[in-house]
Amino acid sequence: MATGHTEVQVRPGSEDDLKALTDLYNHYVRETPVTFDTEPFTPEERRPWLLSHPEDGPYRLRVATDADSQEILGYASSGPYRPKPAYATSVETTVYVAPHAGRRGIGSLLYASLFDALAGEDVHRAYAAVAQPNEASARLHARFGFRHVGTYREVGRKFGRYWDVAWYERRL
Repeated sequence: MATGHTEVQVRPGSEDDLKALTDLYNHYVRETPVTFDTEPFTPEERRPWLLSHPEDGPYRLRVATDADSQEILGYASSGPYRPKPAYATSVETTVYVAPHAGRRGIGSLLYASLFDALAGEDVHRAYAAVAQPNEASARLHARFGFRHVGTYREVGRKFGRYWDVAWYERRL
C-alpha cells in the first residue's frame, strides 16, 4: 500500500524482527499507559512471546515494514484470551505502531492482515483491551467491527495513577 512516499508491506513476524519488536514495545512500556507492563524487556525476555506466534494457527504476528528500508513500522498480534481450555476459540488482539509512523493507516493495514490470516482458523471471537483514554484505538477497533462490551474502572496502576480499560469484542 502506498502511504505518502513510502510503501508499507505486511508480513508474518520472524526471529529476525525480535530486537526491533522489543524496542517498539519498550517505547510503549516506558512512555505510555497502553500496556500495563512497567519494566522494559530485553530481546531474550521477549523471545518466548515471539515464538508463541507461528505462521499458522490462531496466534499470529503480523509486522508492517517500510518496503525500501525494511524498518519495522508496527505489529499486530493475536494471542490466548485466557489460559483455560474453554477459551481456546477466543483470542486477544493488539496493535502497536511506531510513534514516528503514526497516521499512515498502518494500524488498519496490520489489523486487516491479521484478520485475513485468522479467517480460516477455529476462532470464534476476538477481544481487545484498550487503556483509557485512547480515542485513536477506539476508532480503529470500531472500524474493524469491534463493539465496546464494558470498562474495568481503575484496573491498572502505572505512572502513579489508576487507568480504566475498555474491552471490545468482535465475532470472527
